[in-house]
Amino acid sequence: MTTVRVIGVPTDYGQDRRGVDMGPSAIRYAGLADGLADAGVEVEDAGDLLVPRAEERDPDYRSPSQGNAKFLRETEEVCTRLADEVADTIDDGELPLVLGGDHSVAIGTLGGSARDAEVGAIWFDAHGDYNTPTTSPSGNVHGMPMAAVLGYQEWADVGWANAPGLREENVVYVGLRSLDDVEREAIRDSEMTAYTMSDIDERGITEVVEAALSVASDGVDSVHVSLDLDWLDPGIAPGVGTPVRGGVTYREAHYAMERVCEADVLRSMEVVEVNPVLDDHNETAELATELVASAFGKRIL
Repeated sequence: MTTVRVIGVPTDYGQDRRGVDMGPSAIRYAGLADGLADAGVEVEDAGDLLVPRAEERDPDYRSPSQGNAKFLRETEEVCTRLADEVADTIDDGELPLVLGGDHSVAIGTLGGSARDAEVGAIWFDAHGDYNTPTTSPSGNVHGMPMAAVLGYQEWADVGWANAPGLREENVVYVGLRSLDDVEREAIRDSEMTAYTMSDIDERGITEVVEAALSVASDGVDSVHVSLDLDWLDPGIAPGVGTPVRGGVTYREAHYAMERVCEADVLRSMEVVEVNPVLDDHNETAELATELVASAFGKRIL
């Protein structure tokens, strides 16, 4: 039986809208442990990493080489510890499930997951997260984790942020619909595979997810899945910091997670950007819990 180790990372360093640091608590409160038990896995909750409050730190403390990236020192501290925790979890024969927090935590999750193995990654997200400290319009690191782990441009010299076992050709975006101009060109010029919401509209979620799994798992040991709740339409997932209309439906999201489970390639997973302050009766956290359960094997029959 699979043992899932839950690791909470209550950060909100990566974005401007406060409240996402309460995401891990909201997801647990929504019944995560019961959902995973119903999926047939054992659950070990490692609690939350200690994360200093943003109010106690200076968001502008950085060197000139760090561009306008906010809270980069704090992000390094948290993600370095998270990478060790994820790597230790895998070494113990368990599967790490990281609860964010903002999407900058993916730097730590992938850093640990791809430390001693070749991995692919499927990025279920409305956004590309492929900015750098100098290209980001906002300076928010939650818009940079994919660039960071792949060592893109100035991230190449930021060793703590790079995931050595992850290659561009095994990275797949699913459901993109909001990209910055510079980021759009960078993704086009990369070896990553990107499926937009238009691709899902045209080809259907079944074909897109099958293709994503094929690309991400080609020639690697296993696959990391990153699930940003703003991937879903804000009509069903209102409690996120950067909602974008036109996301996937409830059933499309469940199907995608069910196929992830059936493919039996999952090495690590994170669920991020749940913001209870913006939510409606914890609806988005409950949906996150349901989707995680589907990713680990819960079925209708």
